[in-house]
Amino acid sequence: ASGGAYEKDGEASDGSGSDADSDADEAGGDEARPDAYSPKTWVNSIFEGVLTNETKCLSCETVTSRDERFLDLSLEIEQNSSVSACMRNFSASEPLRGENKFFCDTCCALQEAKKCMRIKRLPNVLALHLKRFKYMEQLQRFKKLSYRISFPQELKVTNTAEGMEQPDRKYRLLAAVVHVGSGANHGHYVSIVRSQGHWLLFDDESIELVDEASLGSGCGSPDATSA
Repeated sequence: ASGGAYEKDGEASDGSGSDADSDADEAGGDEARPDAYSPKTWVNSIFEGVLTNETKCLSCETVTSRDERFLDLSLEIEQNSSVSACMRNFSASEPLRGENKFFCDTCCALQEAKKCMRIKRLPNVLALHLKRFKYMEQLQRFKKLSYRISFPQELKVTNTAEGMEQPDRKYRLLAAVVHVGSGANHGHYVSIVRSQGHWLLFDDESIELVDEASLGSGCGSPDATSA
């Protein structure tokens, strides 16, 4: 699969923006002020959330944060993994050292630091993009990573910023987009969508019922490699 969409558990996603407004006091920051949040379009009211980029100086332990809005999250993937594991890896700490040292305003100097991304305001529908196409230096081209990735029916988002209301909010799987083909320059996309308690596969003009268990067991090959 190349991506999936999860809706808030127990809530309808009608694009009205009511949930975005009720969660607005969680956003914070100048660009995403909670009291000033107003979706630009119905797309924003459904898919828009807020990320905070946190960088901690390892010398003085000052934490610097910067907020940015998002419509989807791009996740690195690994073989025989799941969307839940990819989400956890998304917020894994990244060390900043050597040539990548962070300039700390408190220390007024370049310092070693740790950086991570956390979700500060969750959207009504969480759209996830699985990064299946990777540029391979040895091949001088993009290669499709046909790794097996399972899609849980229920997703618990735990990589949220401190102080956020309902930090362990749950989402239900709503849809998935699957790339059929072996390469980045050719292939075909199909969609699998939950509708009235059933899962439907949309392949151009063809529509058919599919088994819910097929998403839970994973999309991709369990024997695929990155080389």
